[in-house]
Amino acid sequence: MDRRIQKSKQAIMDAFMVLVFEKELEKITIGEIADKANVNRGTIYLHFTDKYDIRDKCLDYHLTELKESCIHDSKAEKITTKASLTRVFEHLEVNYEFYSAMLSNKESLVFRKRMKDIFKEGLINRLDLTEQKDNKEISVEFLVSAGVGVLEWWIYSSKPYSATIVVEQLWQLFNSIECNSK
Repeated sequence: MDRRIQKSKQAIMDAFMVLVFEKELEKITIGEIADKANVNRGTIYLHFTDKYDIRDKCLDYHLTELKESCIHDSKAEKITTKASLTRVFEHLEVNYEFYSAMLSNKESLVFRKRMKDIFKEGLINRLDLTEQKDNKEISVEFLVSAGVGVLEWWIYSSKPYSATIVVEQLWQLFNSIECNSK
């Protein structure tokens, strides 16, 4: 990709993120994004369909970064260990402002669904619920909702505990549920 195109897209995404920290997505206009990025509106529409597309691309970028930072073993593709869960929370801690903005108001539904998909990817194959073939989906959905719920609470509450403490307790809960389901 041409460097100028890359620079323009990055400037637009950076400008969007600055504005998201300042106000709700619904109140942000393409004109404001263009001004902040120092590009014209047409440049934005060359790369994105609308502000929701910019939001989605920013989410894609951060969630890809999240998954990549949480995978310790290059052969692994899923978040399945306590260490990788710790890296999830550490990543969230470092990128707190972004995730806090994504959890604000109407953005939380989009963010929540994407986070649930990531957790589900990691849990679905980890659980050994051979005796519960019919309701493995229920167990996965419960654990994913619990994990994402704790993650949301942690961010909403301005990280009242360290990532290590949250992960330790969450991991104990996951394991007790997993053991009791067998």
